[in-house]
Amino acid sequence: MGETVKVIQLTGNSTESWEDAAQNALDDADETLENISGIEIESQTADVEGGTIERYRTTLDVAFVLEGR
Repeated sequence: MGETVKVIQLTGNSTESWEDAAQNALDDADETLENISGIEIESQTADVEGGTIERYRTTLDVAFVLEGR
């Protein structure tokens, strides 16, 4: 029988970069999810104040294999 994959959407934040924001979201997901098999970046946004980026946000889809079917 084939495996079933579930996909959830998360948004990570960072004051350093979009890559760090994505890694922060993945790190948090890895604490509670098992069998993470991949991610897809959906969007990258930022908060700007006075012409400077203050916070980076990366929204990603996290895919993981469901067990126990």
